[in-house]
Amino acid sequence: MNYQTFQPQPDLESFVNCYWTLEVPAKNETERQRIIPDGCIEMAFILGDDIKRYTSEDDFILQPRAMVLGQTIEPFYIEPKGHVNTFAIRFYPYGFANFAGEPLKNLANKETPIELLFGEHTAKELEQNIIQATDSEKRIEIIEDFLLNRLNDRTTIDNIVKQTVDAILATNGTASITTILKEDLSKRRQLERNFKKQIGVSPKQLGKVVRLQTALKILLNKKTENLTAIAYQSEYFDQSHFTKDFREFTGINPKEFLGNENMALSSLFYK
Repeated sequence: MNYQTFQPQPDLESFVNCYWTLEVPAKNETERQRIIPDGCIEMAFILGDDIKRYTSEDDFILQPRAMVLGQTIEPFYIEPKGHVNTFAIRFYPYGFANFAGEPLKNLANKETPIELLFGEHTAKELEQNIIQATDSEKRIEIIEDFLLNRLNDRTTIDNIVKQTVDAILATNGTASITTILKEDLSKRRQLERNFKKQIGVSPKQLGKVVRLQTALKILLNKKTENLTAIAYQSEYFDQSHFTKDFREFTGINPKEFLGNENMALSSLFYK
């Protein structure tokens, strides 16, 4: 696998986490890869062969070749049909809402073709420009021009929502809404409503995903394989709480995660 990341220009760095590319040669026998939630929204362009996304054990759809993958709160499987060549934009949790008019809760747990978000003409022009670009540098230039033009026409994200996301990220997912809002709990209902609209999931769901990321990074970087120690470092109440959340978002327990061939792609992204 050839996985590379690139940083956005300063005008976009508060919205875009990174741009990434992934190339994997075609294999005689492909295998499913389990994708787990990471708290981010991705816009992706499939430049290689088609990729299956399984909707059940045996049923699948082909992922749109130009799509936005909304917030996910459960794992899912994909399987390439051949050569993998993908260019993608990874947005911060509050980043994508600044470019799309659609409530982000409508994008959760699925792939949405970009033509449904930006209009057929604009989407097809963008997709063709990305396909015809000769390298990643040129693709980044194209997508940054597109995003900056969209940004100029959009209002910025609700300030309370952004503050909440920042607090969740700063505390590795452990900050509660009560702590974030301090004494002004009258804003809680408004926050919950706007958060789902602009982030795609609830503050509690995002917090659980972010806290799991912290634990996964400890596990993947092999700082320790002691589950109790990982639970403590990630500020879970105890190991059973950690294991419960781990299974919820990955579908397996922590000990099964390391060395699992179906998790190779997710492991790559999390590292």
